[in-house]
Amino acid sequence: MTHARGKATGAHYDRSLEAVVIGADTVVDVDGEAFGKPRDARESRAMIARLSGREHVVHTAFSLRDAISERSFDTISSTRVRFYALDDAEIDRYVATGDGLDKAGAYGIQGRGATLVERIDGDFYTVMGFPLGAFVRALPALGWHLGASA
Repeated sequence: MTHARGKATGAHYDRSLEAVVIGADTVVDVDGEAFGKPRDARESRAMIARLSGREHVVHTAFSLRDAISERSFDTISSTRVRFYALDDAEIDRYVATGDGLDKAGAYGIQGRGATLVERIDGDFYTVMGFPLGAFVRALPALGWHLGASA
C-alpha cells in the first residue's frame, strides 16, 4: 500500500482540476515472500521457476486522491493464481522473450505470461495490475461516480 499511496501523493497535477489521482502497485506473494519486478533475466528465471506448478497470490494496492479536496481512499485487491508445472525449457523460452522483466513476479497475465497460468481465483484485472471493478466501486468513497458519457 505504501508504494501505491506514494505514487498518488507524489504525482504532479493541477490541484485546481476536478480529477481523481490514482497510484497503484502490484506484488506477487509466494509463501509470504513478495516478488516485485525482476532486476534481470536471471532473477526472472528464478521467479518463474519458483512459481512453476504452484499457487501464489497477486496483490494490487491502489490509492485514490481527490485533486481538489486531497481526500484519499486506499485499498488492496488480491487474487490467487496457479501456474502449470513448467520444465526448464519452457521457463527458458518464456524468460528469453523478456515479457516479464517489467512486471511483478516476472510475468504478465495479459501477455505471453498467460500461457503459464493454469487457473486464477479472483479478479483477472488485479493480476494485470489494476483491479478495475474495485476501482469503480471505490470512487463513491471520494464522492465520484462513473457516469455515462455525453
